[in-house]
Amino acid sequence: MKRFTCLAAALAAAWAASADADWIDAACDIFPAGSDHHDKLIPCTFSQRQGYITITRDDGVVHELSPLGDGPGNFEDRDGRQVYRESGLGDQGQIFRFPDISIFVYWNTSMLEPADEDNPTWPFTTAEYDATALFRCKAAGATEFGNCPGGIARMEDNQASITVRNPSGEQFTINFMTDYVNATNREVEASLEGDTWILRFANGEVWEVPIAAIEGG
Repeated sequence: MKRFTCLAAALAAAWAASADADWIDAACDIFPAGSDHHDKLIPCTFSQRQGYITITRDDGVVHELSPLGDGPGNFEDRDGRQVYRESGLGDQGQIFRFPDISIFVYWNTSMLEPADEDNPTWPFTTAEYDATALFRCKAAGATEFGNCPGGIARMEDNQASITVRNPSGEQFTINFMTDYVNATNREVEASLEGDTWILRFANGEVWEVPIAAIEGG
């Protein structure tokens, strides 16, 4: 089995490495307020010190947020506008709701890399995983399935860990063990239907993973 690094562990290491600097490179996905269609996805940096947060975007915009009141998710920007922080991204990042925009700050910056048109399972390659594949996936609220890429790290006894990227660009790992199926920092219900695992996540996503992808040929 080829070696692989779990995203959660990599993120923890990144935070530890940047602890002295109090900042980390990130990806900022920016949405107009009330919209579910993003306006731009750009590099940014995120810093936090004693409750004060600075988001520095690559387009030159800087958001400086100061704690407001006793609520841990309440801030105001330098113009005195109220800003709310949400934890809907779990270990993937944080959400900041401004009066006019929402900023989804992702710790995983690989979503900023240009797609490799010659590799349909980008960003996963067989240089890092035992195999790669496209899995049927459906975003929360979607009516049709699409295809999502994944990298497969196989183990003994027909077990595997599959790192995937969902339609929103979030990257996480699904573990198919002998006695259970789970995922990193997200709830999932798994049922085996014929030769395919059906995965229903608490956030509304649905995935299909064939046994053949787990066990190999």
